[in-house]
Amino acid sequence: MGLVISICKTYTEAYFLLEYDDIQDAYNRVFFKGFSSSLWIIIAIAGYVLLKEFVTYLVEDQRKIEGSQNQIKVDIGFGLAFWFVGLLLWVSANAPFEIIIMWTLVILAGICITVYAIYFYLPTHYKKGRKFRRYLFQILFAAILAAIPISLITLMMARDDEFAAIILCFHFPTQLLITLPLAWYIYKSRLTNSNVLTSLRTELGKSDASLSFLQSQINPHFLFNALNTLYGTALQENAERTGEGIQKLGDMMRFMLHENVQEKISLTRDVDYLENYIALQKLRTSRSGDIVIDTQIDEQLNNFQIAPMLLIPFVENAFKHGISLQQPSHIKVTLQTKENTLYFDVHNSIHIKPDNDPEKLKSGIGLENVKQRLALLYPGKHELIIRESAKEFFIHLTIQL
Repeated sequence: MGLVISICKTYTEAYFLLEYDDIQDAYNRVFFKGFSSSLWIIIAIAGYVLLKEFVTYLVEDQRKIEGSQNQIKVDIGFGLAFWFVGLLLWVSANAPFEIIIMWTLVILAGICITVYAIYFYLPTHYKKGRKFRRYLFQILFAAILAAIPISLITLMMARDDEFAAIILCFHFPTQLLITLPLAWYIYKSRLTNSNVLTSLRTELGKSDASLSFLQSQINPHFLFNALNTLYGTALQENAERTGEGIQKLGDMMRFMLHENVQEKISLTRDVDYLENYIALQKLRTSRSGDIVIDTQIDEQLNNFQIAPMLLIPFVENAFKHGISLQQPSHIKVTLQTKENTLYFDVHNSIHIKPDNDPEKLKSGIGLENVKQRLALLYPGKHELIIRESAKEFFIHLTIQL
């Protein structure tokens, strides 16, 4: 490639030969420039291939793992790709070295300011409801800070004060007229898409939960009639405890059918369901003196609203893994509200069920499902702490209602 370029230059730029005293020296210079050009072309092609592979890797990695850190890599990769394409155009146009320096410094500064605006400043800006004027001043301040290393690098490479001033004259308009609105537009577009996606995930989570519950509601009228019949029979036979259990089970089924499908319900009704479940479990384990079930639930719950079935899975999990009819067991459930915050604690012993226990394979709603629902329904408004040892399991949940 260098040889072809050099020979072509001896014919297309033959008039430059007259500038040299010796023809051999002229040929040496022409051939040196030809091989230098070919070297730059090879470097440019190699850089293009590496950058393309890097961007492709980032895009594929983004499809596998969604996250802000990975998105930063993708944005930086596309920014570098834009800079490199421009660099190739300037080199192919035989632009002066100073122009290449200016292009590189201004574009790299723009990439840094864009990343700062999208991932560090604008999230706080939107969260606190600040005005656009505050954002304008922030980007102007970032551009002023970026001007310091740009000036130093320019003086080190070009050693020309006038050229440094020229670069700054291009730097500030570029950041204020291009980088500032571009970062604003990108962030707003992504925020809108994120809100839509969160809404869809929330609705999907609700649909999945509703479907799971509806699948268990087989012929509810028949079950209600059967429970009423059993309840009446228990009263006739003076089996008060049996009648009480049947009545609580009926209340739980009524809750599952009518209130569980709503988006928000009264916290009092959700706690009623919780207490009915605990009462039934106490009825089941009442014959064992080594089982201690302690509940401390506030009676005054005000008029708070909560998404249904968020608390019961933790209690179900406690009874599933914390109760053994052969060994001492304990469960403690605490629920209280302060101002607009719900505090919910469940502390239980742990007993590993034998392999032949049919309950071992049943996962119920599951704690992972509750974690997902909390993340969707109360983002940034809840805290879930789970601690486990060899013999005890503890959860602490706070929700801003």
